Amino acid sequence: MPLSPSILKSLTSPTISPMAKSTPKLTQSALGWAAQDSSGKLTPFMFKRRENGLDDVTIKILYCGMCRTDVHFAKNDWGNTTYPIVPGYEIIGIVIKVGSNVSKFKVGERVGVGYVAATCLDCELCNSFQENYCDQMKPVYNSIHWDDTPTYGGYSTIMVADHRYVVHIPDSLPMDRAAPLMGAGLTVYTAMKNSNLFESPGKHMAVIGLGGVGHMAIKFGKAFGHHVTVISTSPSKEKDAKEKLDADGFILSTDLKQMQRNRRSLDFIIDTVSAKHSLGPYLELLKVNGTISIVGEPAQPIEVLATPLIYGKKVVRGSIIGSVKELQEMMNFCGKHNILCEIELVTIDKINEAFDRLSKNDVKFRFVLNVAAHQYSSRL
Repeated sequence: MPLSPSILKSLTSPTISPMAKSTPKLTQSALGWAAQDSSGKLTPFMFKRRENGLDDVTIKILYCGMCRTDVHFAKNDWGNTTYPIVPGYEIIGIVIKVGSNVSKFKVGERVGVGYVAATCLDCELCNSFQENYCDQMKPVYNSIHWDDTPTYGGYSTIMVADHRYVVHIPDSLPMDRAAPLMGAGLTVYTAMKNSNLFESPGKHMAVIGLGGVGHMAIKFGKAFGHHVTVISTSPSKEKDAKEKLDADGFILSTDLKQMQRNRRSLDFIIDTVSAKHSLGPYLELLKVNGTISIVGEPAQPIEVLATPLIYGKKVVRGSIIGSVKELQEMMNFCGKHNILCEIELVTIDKINEAFDRLSKNDVKFRFVLNVAAHQYSSRL
């Protein structure tokens, strides 16, 4: 889950940085799929990427995860979109060029790029591996890079990225199913890490919402040795949760008896829901000293009652994506434990159909745009 619309409004306008350089030469041709207006319809868009700089790697994009956030930006739902916009922040590909200052990556290696395109590299947050919270963070699309060029995302054929925001993809991970790990996977991994769920297996945790982010929370929860329950308003989600994703339990949140029966039974809850809802009923499910971590982002305020917080020493915290260091940690962990996203591959001719389905939450559990297939077919 990327940064909030309010913060992004300040980030999408040009800012003079101490690292700013002269405007680079735009020499590398790219084909993207862009929305030109608030209809959100994606059409082919030819543009130029900057020449590969000293600190850059150029990546041939093969796959890119498709997130509900991409739809919101394409349709200007948050009022801060700059058109044309090329969405996509769950980017996987192959290195095809490296700058002379780059030693960590080589041509031909499998790499990924997430939501962060640039930061100041000099503040307390950047120096403590929390650059995703840097005030001068520049997103990978719908922003202006320090070199004064617009950032265009992963619904495109190539990308030029500063090597400090690029990670290796383990050879054991299929590249298509690894793509959503860059966003959905990192979001839940970091939220769980922030709440110390890695050091103490055997906790009882729950996931509110069973979508692209929620299904990854189940997988990480199980991998770290926890008892995982899914909480949903939809009875139909129980079968998917238990049979497809190996969840241990299911609570129908509209069933008051089930909610009461599970009162004070959970150590940790991760809330992935982006629609307006009250935290009150879920706080009652937490044990004393329990934590609920919010990673979804409703456009309207969330209702929080003080009573269950006060009488249970409960904690409500937020978490957003993660640092590049955490992204590489997560990728290595997924490679070791074979953790992958459940996906539907989308060909370019179906990209707008996928956007429509995303708007209706009609996907199990993440769409991935197959840019590689387009690049192959275009050479035939």
